Amino acid sequence: MADATPPSPPHFQRALTLFDAIMLVTGSMIGSGIFIVSADIARQVGTAGWLLVVWLLTGLITTAGAVSYGELAAMFPKVGGQYVYLREAFGRLVAFLYGWTLFLVIQTGVIAAVAVAFAKFLGVLWPWSSVTNVLFRVGPLALSSAQVVAILLIIGITALNAQGVRTGKLIQNVLGSTKLVALALLIVFGVALGLNHAAVQANFHDVWAAVRYPAPGASFLPVPLSVGALVIAIGMAMSGSLFSSDSWNNIGFAGEEIQNPERTLVRSMVIGTGIVTALYILLNIVYLLVLPLAGSPDAATVAGRGIMYAKDDRVATAVAESVLGAPGAYVMAILIMLSTFGANNGIILSGARAYFAMAKDGLFFPGLARLNPAGVPSRALWAQCLWASLLCLSGSYGQLLNYVMFAVILFYVVTIVGIFVLRRTRPDAPRPYRAWGYPVVPLIYIGLASAFCTVLLVAPDTAEYSRRGLGLVALGLPVFFLFRNRFGGPTASA
Repeated sequence: MADATPPSPPHFQRALTLFDAIMLVTGSMIGSGIFIVSADIARQVGTAGWLLVVWLLTGLITTAGAVSYGELAAMFPKVGGQYVYLREAFGRLVAFLYGWTLFLVIQTGVIAAVAVAFAKFLGVLWPWSSVTNVLFRVGPLALSSAQVVAILLIIGITALNAQGVRTGKLIQNVLGSTKLVALALLIVFGVALGLNHAAVQANFHDVWAAVRYPAPGASFLPVPLSVGALVIAIGMAMSGSLFSSDSWNNIGFAGEEIQNPERTLVRSMVIGTGIVTALYILLNIVYLLVLPLAGSPDAATVAGRGIMYAKDDRVATAVAESVLGAPGAYVMAILIMLSTFGANNGIILSGARAYFAMAKDGLFFPGLARLNPAGVPSRALWAQCLWASLLCLSGSYGQLLNYVMFAVILFYVVTIVGIFVLRRTRPDAPRPYRAWGYPVVPLIYIGLASAFCTVLLVAPDTAEYSRRGLGLVALGLPVFFLFRNRFGGPTASA
């Protein structure tokens, strides 16, 4: 009797359609930020006009990045996404620095922060889940119930995604479509039921008189902004809006799991960022139609506190309370929990693929370059889970996110520069999609994003965090040279 044919080794499954990819893009982008960050943006710029300018600029930068970045995604539809694009354009060192920062803080820090946001909003429905509910303390270290919930969430989503990409995409499709519909309904009901003529009059009678307002608890008085100060304020404010609009590139990490990736990657990023940008701008218009922008942190009512002093910066919750009364807080808590769960599902699913690609290149622990029988890099998933959980325990995720956006945008700029590099070094390489508006649109992205990074480096409130972010990237240099030969050579098989 002939020997039985040996089973084929595990491999990535091309299970993601265009709809799946769009849901992954939109679901990863929409987390908790859009419901919160407009309060700080309002304090930074002080008027409705400049608030909307911040969101419009964010949409412009994000869309320009997506339509440019798509050229690289179509050229290299491989697992690893941005790591692969940087490797092909600039070599292994630059690619490692990105992957190092991705694992250390960009992906895992966002996972931790979004999980804690889920736990905080769960506390609206179940007060036990709170950062102030400390379960035990050992010296300076404390464990709160919210941290426990956040870690359990990360572990649960990781376990689900270890079952296979089809499980991950099912969760993403259900939650992604649900929250898109919910956000659309929030916009419709906000306009139909919450229109506040007094708020409209207050917000739109003088939309360009830029003023910086103090954060709750700060002692300085509102300060009118000069042109130079306004530019810095807009840059600082965009840290929140760009964070809320990030993760649109995550679909590229799963390049080998996408059907017709040369077309699907580009279309999903452009369509997904377009949908999210439109929803974000419309939501902020609703905020301005329902609540006054300015207010007092000591006011007893939702309208009295305004957008900039919404309780705990929960602008969307304040709007929902204005429209629906007290039950609005519970409605928003459920919506934000769905949103953060879906966002973390997409971010967890995607990030592990980058570490897998690094390990295959011999630039990360070789054990991560393995697929389980379901065709997913489960070891990379669990390594990501472990580090994100430690960030939850450390309580440092909040500080990490204060400078994560500098590193994120810095690597986006370098990646878009890679388009110009590859046009010169590989002019004859197949390009199923060429960056729309090249070279103008990519240069617009590089210019605006570089200006944003510059503002973060010089603005007093963000300079320290941005330099730390740059330091995190630089810390990867000795790690690369010390350990590149100890990780082992490129892995031949999956």
